[in-house]
Amino acid sequence: MVDATDAISKARQAVSDRVELPGMSLMEHLDELRKRIVHSAISLAVGFFAAWIFHDRLVNFIQAPLNKVGKSLVMTHPMDALNLDLQVSLIGGAILASPFILFQVWLFIAPGLYQKERRFVVPFMAATVGLFLGGAAFGYFWVLPGAIKILIIGFGHNFTPMITIEEYSSFFLSIILGLGISFEMPILIFFLAMFGIVSPKFLWTNIRYAVLIVFIVAACICPSPDPWTMCLYAVPMLTLYVIGIGVAFWVHPDRRRAKEAKQAAKA
Repeated sequence: MVDATDAISKARQAVSDRVELPGMSLMEHLDELRKRIVHSAISLAVGFFAAWIFHDRLVNFIQAPLNKVGKSLVMTHPMDALNLDLQVSLIGGAILASPFILFQVWLFIAPGLYQKERRFVVPFMAATVGLFLGGAAFGYFWVLPGAIKILIIGFGHNFTPMITIEEYSSFFLSIILGLGISFEMPILIFFLAMFGIVSPKFLWTNIRYAVLIVFIVAACICPSPDPWTMCLYAVPMLTLYVIGIGVAFWVHPDRRRAKEAKQAAKA
């Protein structure tokens, strides 16, 4: 009798969920996508011009780790300085506009979510921006200075460094953006788990492969061959993976269905 009651409650919940989701045609989806892309482009343009006002400070901010070891950038092309100003303004503008862009992303996917799932909008935006900035800060204050000291002062002490704007900016972005994106691991797991693509059990069962991948990434970004330093870079990423398992357990559809069935049985 209890099983029949559970089956009926699940069927009713499934029907109500389907009714709750609005239907959209292909053209309506494309029109909605176009609208969100236009709004995101506008917010990016506004952020770019806002960052351009402070592009000198941004350039000094980027050069600061290099200046601390008594080195400075070298121009090898007349356009290098302008390209750097444009590049830092674009990236700074993208960071300033990221909350608005993420909100547009959320508005695009929200029609495909249930009402109870839309409450994640504020945590989603705060966590996405916060994790990216945390990864970028980790790269700027820890990884980049350590890499400069070891590569330039350590291995390059017998040579005269000529660090060009183009090469340094690429090196800088590979570390800052790479770590910023890698720190988004819980957000990626959040969406994969919410749509049922991965489960907490799958993530926990394959944690040994995750540890291997994390240490490979840490070995690539770590400037020192010292294993203890590599562990320093791997620990934050492993911590984020474990947090991601907890997030997957929280939002996975199986858990939500089990909770709803339990509540229906009590009622």
